[in-house]
Amino acid sequence: MSCGCKTSGDSSHSCGTKSENGCEKVDTCGNSYKLSVFDWLSDINNPPQSKFDFVEVRFKNDRKQFYKNVHHLPLHIGSVVTVESSPGHDIGVVSLTGELVKIQMKKKRASEENPLKIYRIANQKDVEVWQEARKKEESVKIQARKIAYALNLAMKITDVEFQGDGQKVTFYYTADSRVDFRQLIKEYALAFRTKIDMKQIGFRQEAAKVGGIGSCGRELCCSTWLTDFRSVNTNAARYQQLSINPQKLAGQCGKLKCCLNYELDSYLDALSDFPSSSTTLDTEKGKAFCIKIDVFKKRMWFAYVDHSMAWYDLEVQEVKKLIAQNKRGEKTPPLEDLKIVDLPTKSVDLIQESNIERFDRKSRNQGKNQNRRNSGGNQKGPGNQRQNQKPENRSPENKPAEKQGERRKNNPERNQTKSGNQQNPPQKKFKKKFQPKRDNNA
Repeated sequence: MSCGCKTSGDSSHSCGTKSENGCEKVDTCGNSYKLSVFDWLSDINNPPQSKFDFVEVRFKNDRKQFYKNVHHLPLHIGSVVTVESSPGHDIGVVSLTGELVKIQMKKKRASEENPLKIYRIANQKDVEVWQEARKKEESVKIQARKIAYALNLAMKITDVEFQGDGQKVTFYYTADSRVDFRQLIKEYALAFRTKIDMKQIGFRQEAAKVGGIGSCGRELCCSTWLTDFRSVNTNAARYQQLSINPQKLAGQCGKLKCCLNYELDSYLDALSDFPSSSTTLDTEKGKAFCIKIDVFKKRMWFAYVDHSMAWYDLEVQEVKKLIAQNKRGEKTPPLEDLKIVDLPTKSVDLIQESNIERFDRKSRNQGKNQNRRNSGGNQKGPGNQRQNQKPENRSPENKPAEKQGERRKNNPERNQTKSGNQQNPPQKKFKKKFQPKRDNNA
């Protein structure tokens, strides 16, 4: 029982049952699951005596556990298995096999003593019971929220997970403080007629279960690859010179974004060369204090205490010299004399520079025709005078093409001008192209 491919954990996997909404069998396809691990040892065949018997089995959302293959079943990524649970049994999907399971167990500090067992590969009846239980989860979650709201409990039911055999229901909830849900469990037991298990999760775990798109335009880190949630405080934003705006710094979980810690170490290394942001300079015009720091340009902006509207940017090395000069008891020159003069640089906007009219085909001889007309207007001759004369009634209706041709043959003056112009190369005449007539019957 799988999506039809035995290499669904591979990054180059191409599931044949995928549609525009993803894999049709998202419960069994390892490539459609978030927090999946790439099995980079799948092509290596280990000796049978050194084969690791533990496998990683995943359940709904991001819940994973390690089970021992006591019966040595031929399991691969995507296999649906029946595993041990309390009470009854549960249905899960194998997400990792082989030597990588040992590495994951060391990382998560899972013990190999008294492990849970894999009973068998799930048969058709097990899968049908499991799918029927999964279909009831959404309606049960809505009903559970109504019961919690009726009891006036300050909690939110985030997710509901049925066990594979339907004998137990796990409710995941979030709350700001401790909740007394003893009466709630009784109401749930009467309503759903099964064993109830309540688990409290944090707001970040809730966002990881629900998923979504972040402000960067990508899928949430906590729902794709991030597993450990480190504490984030506002000092991380201050070190990176970010404005303390809760709407921009908070993620979908309502807490500070986890990505504020990604580049924090790089900023701390860069700020180690900077003087303290509380540095004050004693100048000849008075005291100046630091207002702003630019890590990338390695500059510091100072302003006078009496006149704080004017800012003066200085290099970091120059600020260090001024601080050393103040320590010797000397006053520094005014900030106006030390200000860096930035040369104006012409900014090039690639979007504005690329004119859309470059796709239009322009006549190559347009410029040549204008030059010839200008040169022809300065020359004097009978031929040129005839060219300058305006034609009268040259419409095709009054003068057909055949009569025009006969008149040209019988006109001796025109022939003399042609013979006179043979010495000088004649100028090329370009016929004017008229727009095609519109066909109303088309």
